[in-house]
Amino acid sequence: MKIKTDTLLRTEGMEALAAKLGLVDAERFIMLIQKEPFDYTEWQEHLFENLSVEELSGKAAEYRSNTPARAAAKNCGGEEAQGNYGE
Repeated sequence: MKIKTDTLLRTEGMEALAAKLGLVDAERFIMLIQKEPFDYTEWQEHLFENLSVEELSGKAAEYRSNTPARAAAKNCGGEEAQGNYGE
């Protein structure tokens, strides 16, 4: 897997935020995380602490079944798409 440039990562990140939140809320989100101290590592440590292993596994399976590559493979009647995602 290739490492993306900072410019490409910023662009793809903003596109993902805008697609999920809409442009206005994506901009608000960026402003919020810039003005508030945010420790990603600490946040990640507590992200799933209230979920059992079974609940987390179920959420992961649900997410995976709804990813674009999986959906495209299902629409083609074939197996899950193989390859390098994000390249």
